[in-house]
Amino acid sequence: MSDTLTNEIPQGFYFDQKACIGCRTCQIACKDKNDLEVGILFRRVVTCEVGAYPAADVYHYSSSCNHCQNPACVDVCPVKAMHVNEEDGTVQPDTSLCIGCQYCVSACPYGVPQFDEERNVSSKCDACISLRSAGEDPACVSSCPMRALEFGDVSVLEKNHPDGVDWFPLLPKSDQTRPSIVVRARPTADSTDFFQAIV
Repeated sequence: MSDTLTNEIPQGFYFDQKACIGCRTCQIACKDKNDLEVGILFRRVVTCEVGAYPAADVYHYSSSCNHCQNPACVDVCPVKAMHVNEEDGTVQPDTSLCIGCQYCVSACPYGVPQFDEERNVSSKCDACISLRSAGEDPACVSSCPMRALEFGDVSVLEKNHPDGVDWFPLLPKSDQTRPSIVVRARPTADSTDFFQAIV
């Protein structure tokens, strides 16, 4: 892993776990917008159970690319197909350059890059850069009926949501990648004793 940050203009997602109802509308909107094949998801909603009766609880997590400030996928890509967009700091995939080596798939601690066997390329969430360039929100953000997702400058998201965190036990701990996410986590998400019920 390189010592210097690759992404110096962190843009990323805010997720309000307390508002999310697990409907998976964001997941479907992302799949539809990107015309993804069966088995490939750029945004994935997981449902976790914690505790046991009579003190059982559940929470949902809507995950996609964390647009890390020091992205492992960019660090290992031999052809620069995974790269940081200089204008907004997001981590972008370029399938026209991808050689299908899957180094990015192996390197990402969050399991974000997806390999398409038919096309022999890896790709992932690009934070709907085409929609954003037209002044729109990413598809997942605009589709959420509970307004549980936002996208923007991470420093602004942190300021607007001071109770947000960038890690809880469901996520792999990675101090090196520095994910550009802000999560308003449910109290039960702090539990290390969770069961991933639906992926």
